[in-house]
Amino acid sequence: MFDWPEPFVWRALFAAVGLAIIAAPLGCIVVWRRMSYVGETLSQAGLLGVALGLAANVDLTFSVILAAIAAAGVLTLLSRQQMVPLDSALGLMHHATLALGIAAIALVKGPAIDLMSYLFGDVFAVTATDLYWIYGGGAVVVAVTLYLWQPLVRLSLHEDLATAEGINPRLPRAAFDLLLAVVIAVAMKIVGILLVMAFLVVPAVAARPLSETPERMAVLAGAMAILGVILGLWLSLSSDAPGGPSIVIALCTIASISLLAGSLRRR
Repeated sequence: MFDWPEPFVWRALFAAVGLAIIAAPLGCIVVWRRMSYVGETLSQAGLLGVALGLAANVDLTFSVILAAIAAAGVLTLLSRQQMVPLDSALGLMHHATLALGIAAIALVKGPAIDLMSYLFGDVFAVTATDLYWIYGGGAVVVAVTLYLWQPLVRLSLHEDLATAEGINPRLPRAAFDLLLAVVIAVAMKIVGILLVMAFLVVPAVAARPLSETPERMAVLAGAMAILGVILGLWLSLSSDAPGGPSIVIALCTIASISLLAGSLRRR
């Protein structure tokens, strides 16, 4: 007789699928703009948000979103300085936020904190409140992404030409950084700080060999992300492996198959 999964499994599935749909178009922009390191830096800032949330006794998702948005603002300022290359400034902020976050969490007084759950996520610990954050905030993110899609695509593929055609790059860039910060903050609970960029980048990489247009790539990235979520959760439940890493393993396997298929097709 068929047994329905437990409620926590359904919550994990709905949360991860919702995040896959939200993250897919943003991941494509990340790949086109070659800004994975920026995303990694924003994700590391999430640890500071966790520490602030625990210290202030507020919702951790909210505090992580605030920390990620603040980090996005700092990155915007760093991109305007001319003293050192941007990748060097990102390296500084990347390591500083990770170290400060770990130190801050260690100094927060109270019950023992499971740092591993923040670094690698725990998709099966998703609550109903988390689902509200994902789908409520995700609806806003998707709406803004659709509104800015054409400017973002044109700036990503050929910035000089887009600027010459009258597109001001500052607003789309700043808006995208904020959207990326929000998605990273929400995704942190599912796949963790150290794996969150894989959730954004890997589906886009998987979709690229099979796509002729930006829109097709975004749709395929979402479909492959959903498939990776389903396979990853099945792998986790059947092998008792952690949920977040299992999803990333499934996504990477799909991406490897896609890249191989695309390579064989072009021969």
